[in-house]
Amino acid sequence: MSRMVLEQFPAGGPRGSWPAEEFAMARRAEGCPAEVVMDLEADAFLVVVVQRATEAGSQGRG
Repeated sequence: MSRMVLEQFPAGGPRGSWPAEEFAMARRAEGCPAEVVMDLEADAFLVVVVQRATEAGSQGRG
């Protein structure tokens, strides 16, 4: 599994503002399974999509 970052927002936003959550909610409304995670080193919120790697060679076995 890997994660693709769709957008990055600074953690020090104005009080009561949740731009990362709002962005993720808009993506979810479009059918994209976006979620918000915190990047502690960068002090930022990341909107990410989890991508599952396709298992090569698993098709046709049985």
